[in-house]
Amino acid sequence: MVKIIKYNLVTLIHHVRGQKVILDNDIARLYEVEVKNLNRAVKRNLNRFPKDFMFQLTNQEAKILRCQIGTSKRGGRRYNPYAFTEQGVAMLSGVLTSPKAVRVNIEIMRAFVELRRMIDSNKELLTRIEKLEEKYDAKFQIVFEAIKELMKEDEKPRSKIGF
Repeated sequence: MVKIIKYNLVTLIHHVRGQKVILDNDIARLYEVEVKNLNRAVKRNLNRFPKDFMFQLTNQEAKILRCQIGTSKRGGRRYNPYAFTEQGVAMLSGVLTSPKAVRVNIEIMRAFVELRRMIDSNKELLTRIEKLEEKYDAKFQIVFEAIKELMKEDEKPRSKIGF
């Protein structure tokens, strides 16, 4: 069961405003609580969640994520979801203290660490490629440039798809 949770957790982490976040409805589903109860517990302890721990998505961000993850606009939600950063998820462990919440929280933190490890390994690979570039002559330069281009993260925002 733990391996399934780890796999699912990585897919639940989104990039919003340059940060890796998990949405409130995904966290609530993992904790097996209703979203409104999760948000109510957070609002009772709002002083524990500064803006770099948790923020509410704008209409545009919610619309883009809705398209990316395939949720329906008619889902009944009257407000935009909240996004929790890694620190916000860690802070949830002090707010939600059920045994299930503690276990899930540990797995979420492990997923964030795994993502960070993957990003670091890409940086290490880039460093190795740069060292190889120094050794070999110009005819391999095109190959090295192509590899670097493939490793770059999307720096520009994606354009809208559809109408």
